[in-house]
Order: sequence, then structure tokens, then C-alpha cells
Amino acid sequence: METKVDSKGFIWPAFPAKLKCLFEPANSRYRVLYGGRGAGKSHSVARALLCMGVVKTIRVLCAREFQTSIKDSVHKLLVDQIYSMGIQAHYEITNHTIRGINGSEFIFAGIKNNINGLKSIEGIDYCWVEEANNVTANSWDVLIPTIRKENSEIWVTFNPELPTDETYKRFVISPPDGAVVQKVNWSDNNWFPAVLDLERNSLMNRDFEAYQNVWEGFTRSTIDGAIFAKEMGRAEQDGRITNVPYDASKPVLAVFDIGWADSTAIWFVQFVGMETRLIRYLEVNQTTISEILGKMQTFGYVYDTLYLPHDAQNRTLASNGRSIEEIVRAAGFNVRIIDRVAIADSINAARTIFSSCYFDRNLCETGLNCLRHYRYDVDPDTKAFSQKPLHDQYSHGADAFRYIGLMIQEKKVVKRKPIDYSISSWMG
Repeated sequence: METKVDSKGFIWPAFPAKLKCLFEPANSRYRVLYGGRGAGKSHSVARALLCMGVVKTIRVLCAREFQTSIKDSVHKLLVDQIYSMGIQAHYEITNHTIRGINGSEFIFAGIKNNINGLKSIEGIDYCWVEEANNVTANSWDVLIPTIRKENSEIWVTFNPELPTDETYKRFVISPPDGAVVQKVNWSDNNWFPAVLDLERNSLMNRDFEAYQNVWEGFTRSTIDGAIFAKEMGRAEQDGRITNVPYDASKPVLAVFDIGWADSTAIWFVQFVGMETRLIRYLEVNQTTISEILGKMQTFGYVYDTLYLPHDAQNRTLASNGRSIEEIVRAAGFNVRIIDRVAIADSINAARTIFSSCYFDRNLCETGLNCLRHYRYDVDPDTKAFSQKPLHDQYSHGADAFRYIGLMIQEKKVVKRKPIDYSISSWMG
């Protein structure tokens, strides 16, 4: 699109031709831009929304899966574009908000850790979800009904990673009716800088598979440095990511990785014959252990033992001087503490149990996403993968799964009965 002047005299900036989909057709519920690096997706969306906020009064929610501070948001990107387009006279900028002199407003929020806050937001005209490849099915299910104003729109921008990621499945493989979905790459950007072209060619010559993902917007088969890549691939190939029913005749064990500012992750496990069945995964943030135990009771399971990490024995003022272990025992649960071991040893322990694991595809979806994305960190000096896993939003679920490996390895589970081979497997 070329620069144009509208009927009110406002000068609209130029946009790449493919991004006319941001404006046409009118009143599309979803506008989805995905593809590789250097396409100008985020910059173009920022410019489009800011220009709309000049010519009419709109309320824009800028959302992403994780936002612990305003630095995690697109606030800076929007501010940079305001000055780049020379429209600072139209906007009042503070450290946390952007407001137009005509009443337009840009607000910023994380989805995962702000469920109740999102549900209270009213009157959103446009919701821009940036880095949407990280957004889970549960987060989409919470966010979408929140954007309920007549003719409201949801704009989605992301660089694809895995074909199993929820956003890719939801908006690219099986997009909603009427959605505008556009793949945009560096080659569609008329302003693609020469310095990025050097980077692009360098990666193409060095690692073509990575190049296809980073610059051409194709999905990967695995994440670079993924710790459980082979094991997850084999589980999918063998049909062990499927529908796994709860067996009411068997007890459930719950295995925790505990956090507060970080997430608390819990796998719910049953042992049936030689099978380790992962029937549910739960992940919560800033939730007390008492609240978690209450949530667990709503599942209708018969619990045997709750396995807690070694730091559950620490006493804190926040718990009136009691440890999490003491609180759980006082609630009437059997507790076992998982001994602290080297991370490498616990990763190996987890690898040894994968072949016996069956995962419920729906109830364990977020946990499965953690296992797919769990990867080694990059050494800042050598730029090679280190021996230490990256601590990010995916590590909590993977850490809890490592503890399952340790639990089985150390034989701290209930004794198993001999297998009756006269009874057919639940798999058929």
C-alpha cells in the first residue's frame, strides 16, 4: 500500500502490499499474520492500530501469554512508532499507558497470569496478541470470549515454531470461519534492511532447516536444543499421546514442581500394568497450596500419594511458618519428598520412563507443550548449547515430569500387583 491521505487529512504511512489484509475486508473477526523474521508484521500492526487511534476513538488491548512487567509488552514498540510517524501530538505517553487526545486507549496485559483481570475488561475494539505462538488453548479459550464488543476484532502475530502449537493449529491449520490469515515473510517487506539480509544468507548457508523456520516461516519438527525431542517424537509415532481414561479402580499420584512467582506444575499419574498413564496436567501461578489442593478435589480422583520436591520442606512467613509439606499432610494427604539430585541425572531418569508413558492429549496439552519446548540454554560465551536447561515458561512442567522419573527410579511409588495377562490392555 502506498502512502495516502484520508478524507480528514490524516496521512497514512505505507504498508507492505500483503498487509492490506489489516484493513480489508471490513469487520473481520480475526486477522492473523504469521511467517518468518524481518517481515514487518509487528511494526505494521503497531502502525495500523496507532493510525486508527488517531482517526477514530478505539480501545486496544495489547496482550501476550506472559507479561510480568510493561517491559514484556509492545509498549515500547508502539511508542517508537508514534515518534517514527510523527504523531506524538495525538498521543499522551506514560510509562504504562498510551492514550489518544481523542479518547483512544492502549492497554497492556498478560493472559496466563491475569485470567480474572481479563474477564473484567470491557469495550475492547481491537485485541492484538503478539508472540502468539506461546498462547495455550486455555488462554485462547479465556481471551476470545472477553473480546465481545460488537464488530470487535482480534489481531494475531507470530513466528511459527511447532506444528503442534495451539495457535498454529487454531489459526493456520484450521482457521475460524471468516478469518483473514496471511503468511508474510522478509521477501514481502519492501523495507527489509541489508543488515538482516546478511544474517538471513548466513543462516541459509549454515543451517537450511533453521533458515526455513526463522526466515521463511515454516514450522520445525523439533525446537533447537529440545531435551526430549526424540522421546516426544516416538510417543507421537507410537500413538501414546491419545485419549487416556481415568481408571477409578486405581489410585492417582500427583507429582509437583512448586512455585509462586513462577508456576506450580502438577502431573497426575496412574500405574496400570506396565503403563505409566499421565491422565491430567495442572499449572497455576500465584496460587496457594491450599487453593491447589481444593482444586484437586474437584477432579473426583482417589489420591494415594502426593510427591513434592525437596524445597517443599522449607518454612516461610507467607505460610505462618509452616512448610508446604506440613500443610499438605495436615490436609490429610500422604506425602513423599523427592530427593534432590543433579539435573542431568533427573533428565536421564525421565528419559528411561518415556517408553511406558501414555499422555492424555487434551487434559495434558499444556504439559505436553512444556515437554516439547523444554530445551538446553545457550552458553553466552560460546553460543553453543550448555548442559543446563533453559529456565522459562516451559521448564516447570518439564521439571515436574523429571520428578516422575526420579519417583519411579527410586521405587517410591505404591507396590504394583502382578500383571494379569488374561485381561486385554485399555488400548484395545
